[in-house]
Amino acid sequence: MKTLIRIALVTTLVSLSATATWLVAQNRFGTPKTIIHVSVIQWKEGVSATDKKRVLDGVKEMAAKIPGMKNVWTKALRVQPEGYHDAFVIEFENQAAADRYAKDPVHDAWTEALAKIREASLSPQITNE
Repeated sequence: MKTLIRIALVTTLVSLSATATWLVAQNRFGTPKTIIHVSVIQWKEGVSATDKKRVLDGVKEMAAKIPGMKNVWTKALRVQPEGYHDAFVIEFENQAAADRYAKDPVHDAWTEALAKIREASLSPQITNE
């Protein structure tokens, strides 16, 4: 009888340990209400690295000047579709901040600089709202 109790106890402990490990290992993620603006850029042929950097650094400069821009990413590790070269991401606090960005004179000036050196770009905005 003692052997059966020991076996049951060990089996229960092993089962609880496996369950606890599975629960800890589960991927946890959030679904924020912010808005993400993703842009992929295809540069015109012959654009200098300095000009590309100036435009991408301009995203950070806008974030310092336009209210509601929470975070920016400016270093692309992988870019698709083929033929596109760089990317950046802007996280906005809400829809009002994204709308404000689109109409801000700082954004207009930055867009003019980008337009001179880009062949094409794609810019979807994404949210969980």
